Amino acid sequence: MGHVKVTQVRSSIGTKPKQRGTLRALGLGRIGKTHVLVDTPELRGQIQKVPHLVEIEEVD
Repeated sequence: MGHVKVTQVRSSIGTKPKQRGTLRALGLGRIGKTHVLVDTPELRGQIQKVPHLVEIEEVD
């Protein structure tokens, strides 16, 4: 399995509590914070919940 680098690019202020929880589950919480995670269907589902707040990159 590959990896993806997830970076928070927008603030979670004003978002719904579930979306803030999803950011915390991804290991984020601040603008500019980055986390490298294993690319799984579960991870892709989490990213789909907050696409307007994060940026993703494929990592080898």
